Amino acid sequence: MAGPEAGPETSGSNPDVGLLYDINGIAKDAPHWADRIVSFVGEYGLLLAMVLLVLWCWRSVRRREDAEVAVAGLVWAPLAAGVAVLINIPIREFVERPRPFKDHLGLEVLVKGKTDFSFVSDHATLAMALGVGLFVANRKFGLIGIGLALVEGFCRVYMGVHYPTDVVGGFALGTAVALLLAPLAMALLTPLTKAVSRSARVGRLVRARTSDSVVQGAVGLPGPRTEPSAESGENDLAA
Repeated sequence: MAGPEAGPETSGSNPDVGLLYDINGIAKDAPHWADRIVSFVGEYGLLLAMVLLVLWCWRSVRRREDAEVAVAGLVWAPLAAGVAVLINIPIREFVERPRPFKDHLGLEVLVKGKTDFSFVSDHATLAMALGVGLFVANRKFGLIGIGLALVEGFCRVYMGVHYPTDVVGGFALGTAVALLLAPLAMALLTPLTKAVSRSARVGRLVRARTSDSVVQGAVGLPGPRTEPSAESGENDLAA
């Protein structure tokens, strides 16, 4: 059985390996503190940022006229990420691609202890599914999420734990799950969010209530303008 390849000089005929060495080579030239930051960001930080972005988006979309639909899309984002990772389990076991540092010498590996298979990248899959799922709910937040996912993919190659094609495969899987299953997910989740919005106790999880506007006025912030109507304000929000 052949051992690991000696280094980047053996990768000329393989653009995937060549790009791996090019990106990972940045880690060799970077100061140690920079590598530590990238390893934390690539392993934990960006996924945490994605979660915070989802929460920030939730606070925003609750004030939209179509809050029930937007929140349903927002709920789909983490569900899509979970479904994509579950789909990735049999893919990884079928492909059985070793981590790049097991087959190629001279890589700067910033995270130790990776013993599972390399294709497809779970981190890239999770991040892109969350980003595209966010895009379903809100384009502005979705574009930010997709941007963070791209950074996540770069970090995984920089850290020496994935090939570029592992990351591209993760992006494709996360995008496919989030988009292709979105119509079914929205058909199931929208009636649920509409039912929750009508609840007196937990309705604020879906739609900002009139009392939120009262709080805005108490601190000197302008509240939403309403037209006189025979119907109550609460009924207008629920319509």
